[in-house]
Amino acid sequence: MSDERPTVRPVTLARLVEVTDACLDKPQTKAALDQQFDTTDRRLRSIILESLRLGLLQSPAAAPGEEEEPERYVTTSVGNRFHQAVVSEDWQQVSSILETRSPHYGLFITVLGEVQPAHLETLLEALGARNDHAPYTFNQTGIEVVGDWAERLGTVQRNAFTGAYYLVERSTPPPNFPYVLLSVFDELEAQAGVKLSQRYVSIPQLREELCEHTRCDRAAFDTGLTDLVSQNIGKLELLGAPTDTGAKDAELGIKQIRLADDDNLVTTTHSTEQVMEGVEQYGKRYYYLAVHDKTITFDPDP
Repeated sequence: MSDERPTVRPVTLARLVEVTDACLDKPQTKAALDQQFDTTDRRLRSIILESLRLGLLQSPAAAPGEEEEPERYVTTSVGNRFHQAVVSEDWQQVSSILETRSPHYGLFITVLGEVQPAHLETLLEALGARNDHAPYTFNQTGIEVVGDWAERLGTVQRNAFTGAYYLVERSTPPPNFPYVLLSVFDELEAQAGVKLSQRYVSIPQLREELCEHTRCDRAAFDTGLTDLVSQNIGKLELLGAPTDTGAKDAELGIKQIRLADDDNLVTTTHSTEQVMEGVEQYGKRYYYLAVHDKTITFDPDP
């Protein structure tokens, strides 16, 4: 098989993990992999070829006296590191390996850092400008593939309401968290165009916008918001919502990855949830934030 191709193949992270695991202990023929993978012959071929290009697999030469066919595949030293990082759920290390081994993923991360936050069209234009004289090219599908890898590994987040991509640079609330929160709060309230005696906005929307502004992950926002409300009782208030509230709806899903419970094969389960979560405090879930007084204080390490 030839692994030469200018665009990235539409292969999921789960498939890269599965084929690396399947070839870990001994070389496997395509026929043997066929029996393990519930997919089409064409899709399996794509999985193998992309794994070869990433250096996760290799096809060793036949031993003396052994027939050249059928071709066999075995996990490389890079594939072993990739596999171990997955087993350890060290998603940052998985991302680092892919950034080094995949020219498409690496360039996606680099260019996004230069133009973020960026929508798909902006990224496609920026990547095209960078890749005029390179052997690798991007199309919409290619960006969505490597973007999916980056989102699931936590390297990138995508605003679930606007679709803008950006790099995740913080896992803790920024020091200016309350000021950014109030600024985003005012922007969202102005967009609503409704004058309310009790000011409130959707927490999922607030989360997506603030994370994009500060490049923090969503867990950091949740921690920051609940701490901020606890430190400013009477000034900030969390409110619940009916089960059919629009606050829970988003245009795009929040992509996640975790190690699956499977004794026979190391794989991952992926989720793409479009029903947005609020924040939890004292066992209750809240979807709206009300601001009664903007003279708030914040201790990031209470």
